Amino acid sequence: MAQRIDTSINRLDDAARAGWLYYVAGNTQEEIATKLGISRQSAQRLVSLSVSEGLIKVRLDHPIGRCMDLAGRLKTRFALDLVEIVPSDPSSDSTTIGLAEATAAEIERWLKRPDPIVMAVGTGRTLKAAVEQLTPMEAAHHKVVSLTGNIAPDGSAAYYNVIFNMADTVKARSFPMPLPVIASSARERELLHAQPMIRETLKLAAKADVTFVGVGHIGADAPLYLDGFITDAELKALQKAGAVGEICGWSFDADGRLIDGIINDRVASAPLPSRENSLVVAIAMGKRKLPGIRATLNRRLVNGLITDERTAAGLLDL
Repeated sequence: MAQRIDTSINRLDDAARAGWLYYVAGNTQEEIATKLGISRQSAQRLVSLSVSEGLIKVRLDHPIGRCMDLAGRLKTRFALDLVEIVPSDPSSDSTTIGLAEATAAEIERWLKRPDPIVMAVGTGRTLKAAVEQLTPMEAAHHKVVSLTGNIAPDGSAAYYNVIFNMADTVKARSFPMPLPVIASSARERELLHAQPMIRETLKLAAKADVTFVGVGHIGADAPLYLDGFITDAELKALQKAGAVGEICGWSFDADGRLIDGIINDRVASAPLPSRENSLVVAIAMGKRKLPGIRATLNRRLVNGLITDERTAAGLLDL
């Protein structure tokens, strides 16, 4: 096997990877040495280099070569407008580590714009983790609108609805969707959407300049099921109908087509904004989410993606 040429660029790549594993993923220097196949002393030097070169500022501020390559290939393959790939921790099964920080950075870039924007947000564990990473800021000239309802089936506030968490950190005008996540019937949803206040919120969501959404999977531990929004019978019906993923409650098959009936006629969420006039970014990673992520990309349900290198490689290999 040809030896790797030790250039300054390669060394910075290694330092960035070591810095990420240490400061973001929480690995010890001994664990980093094992994962990178180097001595503990080399791992220590690389971590120190990541700091001295200014690569570490809470978030990783260095585009690792492999991540850049994967991002470029995904952008070309799926005609995406934005792709951000974060390094993967080989020993971690987390679906938020690294992703939350990268998403927070992208959200902040939009909120720091001087001209007013409308930002729409979905819901879910990854987005909630990202919002918890946001830096407090004044953004009174912007509007942030929720795409989903914020009421759980038992009448309580939906735990993973992020609009209220975001409002605690970002001083922008916030527009929650005062609806159940899934209505009890199609007729109830129709009546709720006809309310003047809801109509105005739906119109605002449709005008979003940028949108951030999570992608849920439809497995035995599907978030919609675990959080009590659908029953066991509905989950099995979705699986039988070929559902592989969901965004804001909207379930779809492997081709990205919405599943007829079952729950989609009761989902109270706003439709995704137009990808022709705005940026709609999916934030998701992990093997079980691969079919759902790929379906969203093939159908162009989104035109932006933030994921990790392991998931990116899986999308390109499928």
